[in-house]
Amino acid sequence: MIKLTKILYPTDFSELSLVALKYAKSFAEQFQAQLHVLNVLDEAYQYWLTMGPEGLPMGPDINQMLDISRKQMKDFVTENFDDRHRTIATVISGKPFIEIIRYARDEKIDMIIMATHGRSGLKSVMLGSVADRVVRKAPCPVLTIRSDTHDFVLP
Repeated sequence: MIKLTKILYPTDFSELSLVALKYAKSFAEQFQAQLHVLNVLDEAYQYWLTMGPEGLPMGPDINQMLDISRKQMKDFVTENFDDRHRTIATVISGKPFIEIIRYARDEKIDMIIMATHGRSGLKSVMLGSVADRVVRKAPCPVLTIRSDTHDFVLP
């Protein structure tokens, strides 16, 4: 019998990530599992004005961005979860796929449930995919959920 005690739901708060949310909540309820909600502030969010030792980052300071993400997370949890869900919400910064994998390993997560864009071919090669990388490197099973509006296309 499969026993899930800890489920990880990574989110970027996008509409796409909400598609996977219903699966994460359903699995957590079914298995009475603790649901870890993770937002990773991509460390590449800042663009540098110039390269070199005198380059200046454009945009807000990392601490300001983390504060904004923490506020988003608090609102997200309040809006989407209730007393039935044993939820742990975390915001960190780094490369999303690396931090998701690290979090899953460190917290001994039993399953990751996350959204995927469902890109293929050149788009996937050029843009990369957080979900693809997580699937390949995760220490546990990963359930990827594609958008409800995505049409199935034969390869």
